[in-house]
Amino acid sequence: MKRIAVLGSTGSIGVNTLDVIRRSKNDFKVVALSADSSVDLLARQARAFHPAAICAGSEFLANEAKRLVGSGVKVLSGTAGLKEIVSRKDVDLVIFAISGSACLVPLVEAIKNKKSIALANKEAMVSAGPLLMALAAKNKVRILPVDSEHSAIFQCIGSRSAGLSKIYLTGSGGPLLDVDRNRFDTLPKSFILRHPKWNMGKKISVDSATMMNKGLEIIEAKYLFGIDERRIEVLIHPEAIVHSMVEMSDGAVLAQMALPDMRLPIQYALTYPGRSDAIVKRVDFAKVASLTFRKPDTDKFPCLELARDAARAGGTAPAVLCAADEEAVKCYLEGNIKFSGISETIEKVLSRHKNNRRKALSIGGILDADGWAREEVRSFCYR
Repeated sequence: MKRIAVLGSTGSIGVNTLDVIRRSKNDFKVVALSADSSVDLLARQARAFHPAAICAGSEFLANEAKRLVGSGVKVLSGTAGLKEIVSRKDVDLVIFAISGSACLVPLVEAIKNKKSIALANKEAMVSAGPLLMALAAKNKVRILPVDSEHSAIFQCIGSRSAGLSKIYLTGSGGPLLDVDRNRFDTLPKSFILRHPKWNMGKKISVDSATMMNKGLEIIEAKYLFGIDERRIEVLIHPEAIVHSMVEMSDGAVLAQMALPDMRLPIQYALTYPGRSDAIVKRVDFAKVASLTFRKPDTDKFPCLELARDAARAGGTAPAVLCAADEEAVKCYLEGNIKFSGISETIEKVLSRHKNNRRKALSIGGILDADGWAREEVRSFCYR
């Protein structure tokens, strides 16, 4: 029985993870759960799964969670609480479903404690990929990707890049695929947040609309699979059946295909290196009218090239890109900038950034770059 900690248990990935675990009760034990602010749901999850510990984003919220849960559960708070959870001896696998850079410190702590990692957070690998992969290698820790695209690649080749010629990252194209760019700033947020295939949180839904999600995935794939950015291609695939493909040195192309359901890559990460019986619907290929692919329009979606620029620059540039995007999306959702202002703001911040490769090798340096980028975005958005 694998003993699991789910960090970010109240978000979409966390909720789906608990659904997978619920369907395989004899295979998993939930030891710990965490949420930033949704303590009502956290408390309900605690009552259902009986973890030994839970963690909330602040001491105030932890006290509220303690009132809702009652006795018998250790209630923690903040980053210190997350670090305590990932250090527990009764935790085998940690699911990182925390969004944003808040994932970075507990992730490093989990790797140092030699926990198996299932990573559903793009930002940590984008910001600190070389540091995290080196630390994982030193501690003989496998990082299992939960993103559907990177899980697909991993299912095709494992962590080995020998014989790998090219990666094709597929994406549905988001809600703006067939919308004229001149209309972007006139559309309501409800339209931007309505993804055609996936039910996701607000931040990643906006990233899908700007296609920054694919840009971040390029950088994530670069570090996870040790492949040059130039050998990672993005393809628009509206049917969302092929979740990614790899081309091998002999020209063979391997693809992972399934109906769009995040429970499949979650289940794979939980059961790796084995596989369990299906809990999701299977593809009926006779009913699939076609599988289509096309290249993205980088003029229409400039965030893709901004991400490639950061990937090529390396150093602290990916951390700045990631933080600037997170803060710019927040500004957009709060109504302080237009939709087109997201990419414009990120480009301004990157143009002012003084790249530093040495800082990229330490958590402190990465967090400094992250903080600087956020302040720069605020100076553009709130003046």
